[in-house]
Amino acid sequence: MAPKDNTNHNPHPDPEPDPHPAPRAPAMLAVETAAQVATVADLAREIWQEHYAAIIGQAQVDYMLDNFQSAAAIAQQMRQGYRYFMVMDGGQPCGYIALVADAAAGSMLLSKIYVRRAGRGRGLGRLALAFAEEQCRQGGCRVLWLTVNKHNPTLDWYRRRGFVCTEELVQDIGGGFVMDDYRMEKRV
Repeated sequence: MAPKDNTNHNPHPDPEPDPHPAPRAPAMLAVETAAQVATVADLAREIWQEHYAAIIGQAQVDYMLDNFQSAAAIAQQMRQGYRYFMVMDGGQPCGYIALVADAAAGSMLLSKIYVRRAGRGRGLGRLALAFAEEQCRQGGCRVLWLTVNKHNPTLDWYRRRGFVCTEELVQDIGGGFVMDDYRMEKRV
């Protein structure tokens, strides 16, 4: 029996990377590291500045970013049981969600669902919502709920995806600000 030839017959052992790689499909990525938390905080700042200033005013946007969407606030929420996931498109972060299960109530709070302006209208929000619904089911919950500002133009987006308004909420969040929201639910 002849000895096995282990030489590399590839004339290009380290080929150049493809200059036009196939785009990576959109996906959800669990937020686990401090760098990922910082990325989510950066996304929050970008998205909130662009979308919410016209709805709730710049002062409240600044207050909410500092108190609820900063890297420190997100890390604290994660220690309290929030699970954050980034929406990835082409390998780049373009949005995020946060989920909090309440197994005793059989429900899950979709605390945050945000997509960069450039990613809107491309199915990334639907991907994130479908992922949240699946997480809800896997967690043994049958109701996915969220709160949304009464003047947010995305209200119709939620309604088209099966959410119904269950109550009106006005919550004092400190700093002289309130959140004037609808609670919306969807059975999954």
